[in-house]
Amino acid sequence: MILKIFWRLFSFFKRRISSRFFVIALPFTWVLLFFFIPFLLVLKISFSELTVGIPPYLPIMERMGEDVIAFKLNIGNYFYLVWDDLYIRAILNSLGLGALATIACLIIGFPMAYAIARASLKYQTLLLMMVILPFWTSFLIRVYAWIGILSYHGVVNTVLLKLGIIEAPLRLLNTIFSVSIGITYCYLPFMILPIYVSLQKIDPSLLEAAYDLGSRPFRTFWKVTVPLSMPGIISGSLLVFIPSLGEFVIPDLLGGSDTLMIGRVLWNEFFVNRDWPVAGAVAIGMLVFLVFPIVLLQYIQKNVQRDQMGEGGQMNA
Repeated sequence: MILKIFWRLFSFFKRRISSRFFVIALPFTWVLLFFFIPFLLVLKISFSELTVGIPPYLPIMERMGEDVIAFKLNIGNYFYLVWDDLYIRAILNSLGLGALATIACLIIGFPMAYAIARASLKYQTLLLMMVILPFWTSFLIRVYAWIGILSYHGVVNTVLLKLGIIEAPLRLLNTIFSVSIGITYCYLPFMILPIYVSLQKIDPSLLEAAYDLGSRPFRTFWKVTVPLSMPGIISGSLLVFIPSLGEFVIPDLLGGSDTLMIGRVLWNEFFVNRDWPVAGAVAIGMLVFLVFPIVLLQYIQKNVQRDQMGEGGQMNA
């Protein structure tokens, strides 16, 4: 009886609500539950005051009377982002390493995506599987593997010593170089796949038209292929740049104690210093920093798409 009532109610709402509503409501519900609500919690903590207890912060609302509620917002937590040199250096280091890893992934990933897109169909699946294959292994194990490669007695130093290129082992581990290598390796597939999709959508007749008009292969590549693949380049850059900024595992294992990034600072503030208000302010401030490159890249992408549509309209005319 109860199941029949629920089924009738479901059928009633299903007839009156279009399927488009459910398609749109599902991702919005996901974003609401797993991003917006946690964001509001972190935002609330960032305006609270530190205290000794569980949780280690005071509430921002306090009842002063029956109908009076006072808000205590501590904006001093955000001043640490400007006053304390530690947070400034952590943010700048994170931005620099994120940009370096994004450029490295683009330099390595674009030729790989181009080669996969231009390969025959029977080889494309195999090549894509080779790109995705590292995801079948634990992220932590893949990072640990680089410790064995870059250590004093690792693969790189052993080969260089046997070839006589160096006389003593190089210090490759616990450096900015090792962190950049680790981030580039782990996030390279996120650059290859979007660029591959964009290259697959390029109409081959456009390249043939460029060749017929006398354009050489190199000029055709820069004037036709690269602009048409720009949406994939921008998407891949965002997929690499954004998570690399908050990376904690790779700097901690490959960078050592000297590598200062925002992920390590947040970890120390939350779990070592137990200063949740300052840690929340740092997290919110980093999120604000991320908004600018995202808006900039979206603006560039819209301009590229508008230019492409304009050129397409002129060509059709």
